[in-house]
Amino acid sequence: MKFRKDINGLRAIAVIAVVLFHFNASWMPGGFAGVDVFFVISGFLMTGIIFRGIEQGNLSILNFYVARANRIIPALALLCFVLLIFGWFYLTPLEYKSLNKHAASSVSFLSNFTYWNEAGYFDAASHEKWLLHTWSLSVEWQFYIIYPLVLVAMRKFMSINTMKIMLVVGTVVGFVYCAFATYRWPNASYYLFPARAWEMMIGGIAYLYPLALQENRKKLVEWTGLALVIASYFLISADNLWPGYLALFPVVGSFLILQAQRDDSFITSNIVSQKLGSWSYSIYLWHWPFVVTIYLFSLPDYYMYLGMVLSVLLGFLSYTYVEKLKFRNNFSSILDYFTSKPVYMAGFIGILGGALFIESNAITDYRFSEDEYLMVKQQFHDPKNLECNKAENKNSLGCIYGSGPVKAIIIGDSHAQTQGFIVGNKASSLAGGSALSLVLSGCPTIKNVYRVYPGIKKEPDYNCGKLVADAIDLAADEYPNIPVIILNRTSFYIHGYNEKKKDKQWSSVPTRFVDKVFTERNNDYENNITGHMVDTICDFSKNNPVYLVRPIPEMMRNVPANLLRLSTLDKNNDTVKIKYEEYNKRQNVAFQMQDRAVKQCGAKILDPTPYLCDSEYCYGDIDGAALYYDDDHLSSYGSEVISPIYDEVFN
Repeated sequence: MKFRKDINGLRAIAVIAVVLFHFNASWMPGGFAGVDVFFVISGFLMTGIIFRGIEQGNLSILNFYVARANRIIPALALLCFVLLIFGWFYLTPLEYKSLNKHAASSVSFLSNFTYWNEAGYFDAASHEKWLLHTWSLSVEWQFYIIYPLVLVAMRKFMSINTMKIMLVVGTVVGFVYCAFATYRWPNASYYLFPARAWEMMIGGIAYLYPLALQENRKKLVEWTGLALVIASYFLISADNLWPGYLALFPVVGSFLILQAQRDDSFITSNIVSQKLGSWSYSIYLWHWPFVVTIYLFSLPDYYMYLGMVLSVLLGFLSYTYVEKLKFRNNFSSILDYFTSKPVYMAGFIGILGGALFIESNAITDYRFSEDEYLMVKQQFHDPKNLECNKAENKNSLGCIYGSGPVKAIIIGDSHAQTQGFIVGNKASSLAGGSALSLVLSGCPTIKNVYRVYPGIKKEPDYNCGKLVADAIDLAADEYPNIPVIILNRTSFYIHGYNEKKKDKQWSSVPTRFVDKVFTERNNDYENNITGHMVDTICDFSKNNPVYLVRPIPEMMRNVPANLLRLSTLDKNNDTVKIKYEEYNKRQNVAFQMQDRAVKQCGAKILDPTPYLCDSEYCYGDIDGAALYYDDDHLSSYGSEVISPIYDEVFN
């Protein structure tokens, strides 16, 4: 196939969108659709290579694989190697362990499965994953493996024309599946090959069914395609489920641009588009680590511009000195394929990453003293953690902290879980009794609430609502007049994550419902959930005094990890903090809900913020000791710091 400037220019349009979106999503809210454009281009090119080989009778699937490895692996392996060296000196132990795992999965082209499996409540923020962007390379590689095998098998039973028709049918079926699966299993659809295959197959259709167009028609088709692609970059955002039917915009747009075949277009054929298109793969590889660096090290916004410049510069250098390297791509036997240098590169990174992942303590021993590491990390230590958290122990209704009669009941989600042993200590020291803990991770204190898990499992989970309903009855029947302490991460249930989570699609749609299903987080959903929260609190208050803990400030970044990082950079006097104004804005709905419960049913407020905040900021540490064990859960030390708020309960 002769070199086509329009394809190279389309690559530039794709990589520009992805880079702008990742550095600042507000610049191009749908820039992530550039990845879908890359998929269409790959499908077009690979279909051409495979069908020409089939028609000419000289297709070697193994040589096809080697050619793809020669193209993809060297630059990817170099990126992974550089990051592993960088991470040894500048990442925290847990971050480096994660990087090693991700490097190994990237060069083995399984990273899309890795990131899909990591999706969940306690998943690390996407901006802490240095190789997150390699998921798309894994999807493409899986396409390269499966596609030629399927086509060669089809050729044994049908003609070329029938194969073409079947490819069209398969593309339509693939799109229908994608549209369905995106709403049923959004995480899986985003990361996994089955829901993405149709995008590459439609590129194949563009190759197999080229349109014979006059010049004026070519311009119309090209401009229509460009309009669809550009529109997707600005009209779609991360709040939309993706890929789904909306992926038709960039995919069909790319299809039309390929069909126009305009090598003289000033949009795709100008010198800038051609250069960026040639460097696009390497730019794509290098840009994301700069995005992560800016986030992890809390660099000023103007570093975004430096990051983009460096992405292009390294893209040029990688293209010139790595991508252009010539490797052998014809072998006489299967065993010879394992002598391929790119295969050695992938194997080296995979083994290195795997070994460092297994020996994860090496970096801790090398860079941090034990006292320093333990002081800063301040992980949550609760000897009854497994017993008391119903998310991990379905057979237990709860547990008792301390001995003697129950003097307090604490109920809520994982934020309440961190307070069980503190309340138990207070019950023992101030009232000569114990505390009953009824907690469930991710469970808002709402009677009969249920939870859905988009992309993880099909059936709703009613455990949370049942636990709360049982707790109301238990408190009334067995512990009347015993104080009930309620603590939730209410803002999460109303607004979703405030961290830069990988799984923003999951966060953008509601996942907890009571009597009505909502498809978006709007005022109606907010009023519905907070109304049921107030009703539940009032149900408790009929037989028990109720104390509502004001929301714990959310730091938006992992506190122990950032303290370790600041220590690495000799910035021990710096701290992790958020503006008090931001805390109030984020928690305003929770405040209003609690205040309504105070007025309607006499609940009382316990406020931890005087111990965590001043008039300007809320802090993640005190003199280097972490108040949190991640970004929003209090550590054992943090829980001790706010413990005076519970004195009122027992007085």
